[in-house]
Amino acid sequence: MKEHVVVISGAGPTGLMLAGELALAGVDVAIVERRPNQELAGMRAGGLSARTLEVLDQRGIVDRFLAEGQIAQVTGFAVTRLDISDFPTRHNYGLALRQKHIERILTGWVEELAVPIYRGRDVTGFAEDDIGVTIELSGDASLRAGYLVGCDGGRSLIRKIAGIEFPGWDATTSNILAEAEMEEEPPLGVHRTALGMHAFGREEYEIRDGKVVFASEGPINVMVTEKTVGGTGEPTLSDLKEALIAACGTDYGIHSLKWISRFTDMSRQAAAYRKGRVFLAGDAAHVHSPVGGQGLNTGVQDAVNLGWKLAQVVKGMSPEALLDTYHAERHPVAARVLRATMAQVALQRTDDRTEALREMITELLGMEEPRKRIAAEMSGLAIHYDLGKGHPLLGRRMPDLELTTPDGPLRLFTLLHNARPALVNFGAPGSVDITPWSDRVTLVDARCDGAWELPALGIVSAPAAVLIRPDGYVAWVGDGTQDGLQDAMNSWFGPAG
Repeated sequence: MKEHVVVISGAGPTGLMLAGELALAGVDVAIVERRPNQELAGMRAGGLSARTLEVLDQRGIVDRFLAEGQIAQVTGFAVTRLDISDFPTRHNYGLALRQKHIERILTGWVEELAVPIYRGRDVTGFAEDDIGVTIELSGDASLRAGYLVGCDGGRSLIRKIAGIEFPGWDATTSNILAEAEMEEEPPLGVHRTALGMHAFGREEYEIRDGKVVFASEGPINVMVTEKTVGGTGEPTLSDLKEALIAACGTDYGIHSLKWISRFTDMSRQAAAYRKGRVFLAGDAAHVHSPVGGQGLNTGVQDAVNLGWKLAQVVKGMSPEALLDTYHAERHPVAARVLRATMAQVALQRTDDRTEALREMITELLGMEEPRKRIAAEMSGLAIHYDLGKGHPLLGRRMPDLELTTPDGPLRLFTLLHNARPALVNFGAPGSVDITPWSDRVTLVDARCDGAWELPALGIVSAPAAVLIRPDGYVAWVGDGTQDGLQDAMNSWFGPAG
């Protein structure tokens, strides 16, 4: 029986990101993935938010994604596009990039970090004891791990076996997704009918002047709302034809399916993200409508929140209690995502009363303050962990500042490439002492000219020092003294010694 410190079930974006985070921290981690390779059928997620791009930038790999994706102002709320080009971030945009490419790039990264992936295997069961978890795999194989993380999707077997409840709301709408040939070309783009939203496109496209321009040839990607909430199984070509005729009056002679699937607006969230030595992340912890494009992004950010905490515990640097902060911080974030997606689904209804409400919301989002507030939330830039009262930076993402240091200029995010915490001292050089934690925390004396600005909040006062967690969130803000620094160090990075 092979042993690893952490085993992850699922090699989707969440599982891959978590594996990379743990490997950077020097933790022995492996992934179990049912697919024999990383090929992904279906349209799935289609982009990365501004905050996820920042997270990838923090690890020094964002250029890999930017080289293949297309930059666009894709942040929005329901049918209203929200421009974030004036937001104070290097990535004041979204990136259009299919999930299959996101997974391929992340796979290349974790392979560079020598993470083993057991492909073509299903987790069939597991048993937890006082010192670890025994994981049963298909093919009469098994693994042993200190911790098991379920990144195995909305139907998570890990969640079910762990007995973690998954409360929420049943589906009110369902949609069929497919790729197929059509005898008659449909009107490409997104459309609304009395039944709901439907769209036609192609795999290859370009974004020109903010508009999607599809390739002129090739199979058609279809998304159509069903007349009634569909079943839980995979739809058929007959189901797709019926839905197209109901929505569009014709099925366009659709034939030769390449793939087909169904999604709904079911919204559920795990009651607990941790149970003993078992954790949930990504769709295993929360499912909702894909409207707004927050699912994949929320999962990747789950992984970055959990990774460094799990690494510190398994390396003996921090007590087990640190792991409880994963649920405490990430559960409220996903709860807001569920709220936002349910609101957007409601605004996509086509009756006259909803149309009136949508017009009012559109007017509100045309105003500066509502636009900035909602856009910051939808782009992930407004996330705020409750780390106590104090400076506005506390608990928020640290801006990627241009720093002047004794060793020359550098971008702040480069300090986080190795997934280690950092303390940046903007006061007199040598005025902050972290000697007991110097082997865990990178200390930099720096100067930063110019105003400090946060998305939606605006200008904030420049701090004397900041302690930044490996996930890029500020754990302590100095006012010229070291008051509270030792407590913050102990809480997040373990007792000195």
